[in-house]
Amino acid sequence: MKTTRAKVRFASLAGVAVVGLVLTGCSSGSSASNDAQNGQDSRGPITYVQGKDNSNVVRPLVAKWNKAHPDEKVTFKEQSDQADQQHDDLVQHFQAKDANYDVVDVDVVWTAEFAAKGWLTPLTGKMKIDTSKLLPATVKTATYNNTLYAAPQTSDGALLYYRKDLVKTPPTTWAEMMADCKIAKQAGIGCYAGQFAKYEGLTVNASEAINGSGGSVLSKSGSPDVDTSDAKAGLQNLVDAFKDGNIPAEAITYQEEQGRTAFEAGKLLFLRNWPYVYSLAKTDGSSTVKDTFGIAPIPGKDGTGASTLGGHNAAISVYSKHKATAHDFLEFLESNETQKFFATQGSLAPVVGDLYTDSELTAKLPYLPTLLKSIQSAEPRPVTPFYPAVTKAIQDNTYAALKGSKSVDEAMKDMQAALKTATSSGN
Repeated sequence: MKTTRAKVRFASLAGVAVVGLVLTGCSSGSSASNDAQNGQDSRGPITYVQGKDNSNVVRPLVAKWNKAHPDEKVTFKEQSDQADQQHDDLVQHFQAKDANYDVVDVDVVWTAEFAAKGWLTPLTGKMKIDTSKLLPATVKTATYNNTLYAAPQTSDGALLYYRKDLVKTPPTTWAEMMADCKIAKQAGIGCYAGQFAKYEGLTVNASEAINGSGGSVLSKSGSPDVDTSDAKAGLQNLVDAFKDGNIPAEAITYQEEQGRTAFEAGKLLFLRNWPYVYSLAKTDGSSTVKDTFGIAPIPGKDGTGASTLGGHNAAISVYSKHKATAHDFLEFLESNETQKFFATQGSLAPVVGDLYTDSELTAKLPYLPTLLKSIQSAEPRPVTPFYPAVTKAIQDNTYAALKGSKSVDEAMKDMQAALKTATSSGN
């Protein structure tokens, strides 16, 4: 990750599909603790910071809140649609102790980093929120060192979009999908694309390839585990698909939006992407596949693949002066009504479990049962304040293998070494 609120937001979306890796964080110190306590009883105007709102999800919600809370209005600070830029913007404002960044939207892989640095207000005591109705996996993404630091806001799991007018039954394995590529060639279009540009989305796609082949990025004990035959097989699948043209050459530049645009233009048979694409592919005036695409779980070695668990959380900055208002805004974002709006307006995955079987929602969004299956079979990202070094190790070496500057064996050996360095940096 792993955003439209979606677009790159959900790609930013991304991260390493692995289990464990809980490292000791940087100490926040007493000053951060004092900052977190300040303003917990104070109410007033706040600012909400999030990536580009291309699906027009945030603005209507902010307007609704402001109408009901005229003395505690929320101002929406819109960032770019690039996850890395969003991350860096938040870091800069946290380092400057900016009190005007009250509630911030964080990719699930940033929660531990920001919490470890003492920038997020623990959701305990007066700041506590009810998580009983939420999907357990989403709560884990907002937890660091057994403390909840953010409110799960949206979840995410990968989906396979396919042309149901060309493929009657979606492939259930990677081999079946590659065999179907002959249909794409006959139709004169590209076969498969995901997110293969050198950014966070590549970490997601590489992790899914590795896990979907029976490998893992980290072992169950939390140590790097990519220098194995199964992990290599996953990366080899992607490398081979690029070599034989089943993945179009231009897909090496694709982030979420480039893939979505290509699929909507009828240039791809299959696309791995996030749920937000569903709404846009159905409603965009330029979409040529409104009535001809279907959805399925992403394929793995022997069946459903292992999606990377995506999503975003909302957190309160320790520097906010009006934390009581910020707390109530978090609860507003998690309400059933808001969660339904996220789903219907932006195809964003709810964090409230019951909504996946809500008859009103499933009638409008028939992909929800498939998405829930994707989320339930997803692999979580590592909870570590050193995540930037982890994802860089995966991106650098995966990209080199896809470009042909390293063999798969070399890439995995180098990735293993870089992950060891990254995951030991706190010891």
